[in-house]
Amino acid sequence: MRAPTERRLSIDGADQQLLAGVNDSNLTTLARHCDIRVVLRRDELILSGPPAEVDRASPAARRMIQFARMRRPFDAVDVERFLGEDPNQEYDEETGERASRQPEVALAGAKRAIRPKSPGQDDYLEAIRNNDIVVGIGPAGTGKTYVAVAAAVEALNRKRVRRIILTRPAVEAGEALGFLPGDMREKVDPYLRPLYDALEDMMPSDRVRRAIEDRVIEVAPLAYMRGRTLSDAFLIFDEAQNATTAQMKMFLTRLGLNSKTVITGDKTQIDLPQPDDSGLIEIEGVLSAVDGIEFVYLDEADVVRHRLVKEIIRAYRKSDR
Repeated sequence: MRAPTERRLSIDGADQQLLAGVNDSNLTTLARHCDIRVVLRRDELILSGPPAEVDRASPAARRMIQFARMRRPFDAVDVERFLGEDPNQEYDEETGERASRQPEVALAGAKRAIRPKSPGQDDYLEAIRNNDIVVGIGPAGTGKTYVAVAAAVEALNRKRVRRIILTRPAVEAGEALGFLPGDMREKVDPYLRPLYDALEDMMPSDRVRRAIEDRVIEVAPLAYMRGRTLSDAFLIFDEAQNATTAQMKMFLTRLGLNSKTVITGDKTQIDLPQPDDSGLIEIEGVLSAVDGIEFVYLDEADVVRHRLVKEIIRAYRKSDR
């Protein structure tokens, strides 16, 4: 057994509070995942433990230091992402992003710059930029909807499209909501709330409200799409695993000139009475070879929620097997 090794990394110019994280959570995450000791001392970050684990932790530690020098906030989820990245990948010195990719979605009036948070999200955004139809498939928390909405807002801001249309099937996830009071819009809004949340995270709420009133942004149940031709638009079809094959075909044939479509779904959370009826599952076989349509698969490595979400997804996947 090889003797423990120690590696000292200079943190000169880095914000030590950002580097350590809240209650030292960034350092603790690095130490726990690599089974090493991580100590922040004066102007150095000291890694000590088994040589192979210190080698594995070092590229992630350097990325943490890079972000802290740029005064760019990051958290324990980002530390896990750094650990999963290719150690030979080159990164831009100014942005900290992969050198070969566009580093962020620039949104006028956004509360913060929107950047892909994992290699999978990076590939997803690249696919959206290069294809007219993209199908993003993956578990909860991988940013399928969030990245798509960011790309849509960017396209609207840059006048590549004239409107954004967000839709999802109004399928109850094990709870009957029909008894709720209110008109049709008030009954349907709970199904569409995640789309509103994503919009309001990227645009001032008053601007979102005006855009909806002016029909520049439309958030509507899937049933409202029938019979329409949607041109000069960025379409996002969320929770597509809950669309039937007929509904999926109906939606896909709405695409008009100068329009782009992103379809998102999670095949492990189908709420249809007969899961085999899911249109999302069908189009994997029907459309996978069509030029201009790209399928992007995200997994637990792309989860950007609480670290336990990754573990929950892994546990369920193991149970299903």
